[in-house]
Amino acid sequence: MKQGLSLRVSQHLALTPQLQQSIRLLQLSTLELSQEVEQMLDDNPFLELAQDEVPREEFGIARADAPAQDDADGDVPTGAGEGDGDAAAEALPTDWDGDGSTEMVPDDGEWGMEAPARRHDNDGDTPDATELARGGETLQQFLHRQALSLRLCDEDAAALRFLIESLNDDGLLDEPLESLAASLAPDDLAQQEELVHHFTVALRLLQHLEPVGVGARDLAECLRLQLAALGPDAAEPGAVAAALAACGHPMELLARRDFKRLAQLTGESEARLRSALTLIARLEPKPGRRFVDVERNVVVPDVIVTRLGRPGQHRFRVQLNADVMPRLRVHELYAGALKAQRGERHQGLQQRLQEARWFIKNIQQRFDTILRVSNAIVERQKNFFVHGELAMRPLVLREIADELGLHESTISRVTTAKYMSTPYGTFELKYFFGSALGTETGGNASSTAVRALIRQFIAGEDTRKPLSDSQLSEMLKEQGIECARRTVAKYREALRLAPANLRKAL
Repeated sequence: MKQGLSLRVSQHLALTPQLQQSIRLLQLSTLELSQEVEQMLDDNPFLELAQDEVPREEFGIARADAPAQDDADGDVPTGAGEGDGDAAAEALPTDWDGDGSTEMVPDDGEWGMEAPARRHDNDGDTPDATELARGGETLQQFLHRQALSLRLCDEDAAALRFLIESLNDDGLLDEPLESLAASLAPDDLAQQEELVHHFTVALRLLQHLEPVGVGARDLAECLRLQLAALGPDAAEPGAVAAALAACGHPMELLARRDFKRLAQLTGESEARLRSALTLIARLEPKPGRRFVDVERNVVVPDVIVTRLGRPGQHRFRVQLNADVMPRLRVHELYAGALKAQRGERHQGLQQRLQEARWFIKNIQQRFDTILRVSNAIVERQKNFFVHGELAMRPLVLREIADELGLHESTISRVTTAKYMSTPYGTFELKYFFGSALGTETGGNASSTAVRALIRQFIAGEDTRKPLSDSQLSEMLKEQGIECARRTVAKYREALRLAPANLRKAL
């Protein structure tokens, strides 16, 4: 084999660490971004969170206190300058090779102060929403307080405490008494039998405490306990007995409203079983629901859309929410001290300083891209902001990507877990994208508008004769929208609306 030299020219795209970070920050939600910023503040000494008010410096997005600038149509204010370029993850500057050798002219000023953020002082008198959600009494505390009034021996009191702590969030006892006893004495059968005896006594006492139905081992037992606690005047004569008889049979029959089968099994008339089902529908299937310590997931919008001018003028203002924008800057003291000294031993610190600057730049590009996409969405879905979801038009990611000169995957990252506050509520950015359904006139209707129309039809139906999926399909055809019955059923399930047989009023 003869050896030789050859020259070949080729092109390839390399994902630098900065580009990877920009792509990752773009797809993070607000909460995940906050955690990422906190982690970066702990790891990089050159990065700090600004606490004082400093002069604000624009980087190409609209400030909340700046006058709105209208676009060519005079409807949607333009928040990003034309000279900012793509400002997306794939449009990072190419004059930096990642090793810190290229000289840059950094701007170490504070970023993220486009609007005055609301102050959250923990020392104030106003309680936090999370503290309010966690400030209530738990189910276990409520039951333990009731158990103090019972005169029990030490063994039964300990068994009652153990059962209370074994309840789930719904107030039900998931595990059998034998399994609980086996978990305490796995190798002693005699002790297990004694524990089961104490648990049986304690369970009977537990099921007589408030709220009614607590300590039940399944849904049927929970309903029976609540029915047994009803007074004689709580329902029609015979309805309680019929309800108790119905709860003694599989609950699927009640869920399907199979009154004929229940009438055969219980010996009750169908009319009385309907009254019994009405009574059961008023009961609480989860006695511990009101005690559940739920940390309320408050959706904080990334973008705020407000109406400008008079109600007849369809002009809107799109701006970023300053509360979700971190106020970051490079530590001037550390950066100045490092700049005064040059040498090979300072290359590691120079790299960390460069990382801090790139992190600020990537966050800046993240919010700039979100604002540009939001502006395009508001311009395309202007009818929604004027008339509501019934006026939503079909929109796909490719349309926004072509308009902004970005990749479709970038639009997908931007619209995931990002929220927009509108005059009609707060919605995820993906909500404004929907497929198209054909109409009789040859146009297209958005699937979002069709779902809203189905919800409107069902809300106005006669509950004694609810609309079936076929009837809903025919009503949509009368509106000029071609929508098959199976598509109607899919949209109805997506709206979490029950079928016609379960929506029928008794």
